[in-house]
Amino acid sequence: MIATSTYRRIAVLDIGKTNAKVVVLDAHTGAEIAAVRTSNTTLKTGLYPHYDIERLWDFVIGALKGFAAAPGFDAISITTHGACAVLLAEDGTLALPVLDYEHRYPQAVQEAYDRLRPPFSETFSPRLSGGLNVGAQIHYQQSVFPSEFARVSTILTYPQYWSLRLTGVAANEVTSLGCHTDLWNPSTGAYSSLVNTLGIRDLMAPIRSAFDALGPLLPALAADIGLGAPVPVHCGIHDSNASLLPHLVKNEAPFAVVSTGTWVINFAVGGDLDHLDPARDTLANVDPNGRAVPSSRFMGGREFEILAAEIGPTSSEAAEKALERVIEKHIMLLPNVVEGCGPFPGKKMRWLGLAQASSAERLAAASLYLALMTEACLGLIGAKGPIFVEGPFALNHAYLAALSSLTGSSVMALPGSTGTSQGAALLTGIKPTAPSENPPIRTDLSGLRDYRRAWRQALAE
Repeated sequence: MIATSTYRRIAVLDIGKTNAKVVVLDAHTGAEIAAVRTSNTTLKTGLYPHYDIERLWDFVIGALKGFAAAPGFDAISITTHGACAVLLAEDGTLALPVLDYEHRYPQAVQEAYDRLRPPFSETFSPRLSGGLNVGAQIHYQQSVFPSEFARVSTILTYPQYWSLRLTGVAANEVTSLGCHTDLWNPSTGAYSSLVNTLGIRDLMAPIRSAFDALGPLLPALAADIGLGAPVPVHCGIHDSNASLLPHLVKNEAPFAVVSTGTWVINFAVGGDLDHLDPARDTLANVDPNGRAVPSSRFMGGREFEILAAEIGPTSSEAAEKALERVIEKHIMLLPNVVEGCGPFPGKKMRWLGLAQASSAERLAAASLYLALMTEACLGLIGAKGPIFVEGPFALNHAYLAALSSLTGSSVMALPGSTGTSQGAALLTGIKPTAPSENPPIRTDLSGLRDYRRAWRQALAE
């Protein structure tokens, strides 16, 4: 639960898979008032590909030194990408390098892990490639590098590694434990059976709330950075959950969030886990309060980018005007533009009724396709209530109108996503800022139900 605070400026460590940044946010407006960025490099030397942790640490400390002088900051929060665990030795150094989750393990190691991992019904975590399941990372390190693994004293989730280095306090946290790691049971709110199977329960750091201030900066660090007063460091959060947090603070369940970018990530807050299908890109995330959040995804942003390039220059206004004609003519696109993901695996892209369709009609049909895919994803996770659409699709009026009509729900377009840094800043107790929000969209497009029925029938052929 977020409590009010008197902080004026929040420094956020935001470490993504490709890039890292340290930003300072205004606590009252949420505006980013200072920022520095760097690439997050992977080192190819040593035992396996791994992150350049010490380079990131030097970057973080350098950024905090600069910001301590101006504009200043009152608290520190942390967000990082998931699928990452840090294995520490007794002296606090790395017992093994921090593994890049894209590294692929030998086939025999993968097969051995598949025999160990719990069923989807326990973890709601689908089997993913490489080390996207953190349990697979730990099993690989344990089985292939046993002498190095024997030095492991503490296992931390990734945001909490950085809070440990800043405060000296070791912790784990549920949003990172619950992001397709295989290590967490969302139904019981406890570790999964895999933790015992791997024999690592005694190595796992204590679980703390993402909202907890683990402590002030270590005195020597505070002096090095140039701070005149103690600065609290909050526990930290997984990046997808950082983006979700502002919605959890401001809205009552049930509702859905559709976060659009390269991927379209769908969250059903207040949904149930009963009908999730690991073969159809569904899983459970865990929010910072420990509640399971049914989730689904498809690569909608990449698909729209491909389609728009093929269709050529066409305005979104022309596509919106063409929407009714497309529905009437049954011009439609079937999945998948990008194969290998989404709610309809194994399907290959097909156009129907495309003869003599204008560019505007093709773009409208592409928007309808994205709305139908989103509706399918929301149905798989039992989404109910209003739908909040973030990111680029919040500017696609044909998509928004179709999504409202297909789901029978109000759709709220949020053209500017709150972002991971702003969400992480909320852990410090500041109030969420009011985003730019358009009036709710509630439509009932004539003929769309028949169009959807025909689309689903063609999909089954």
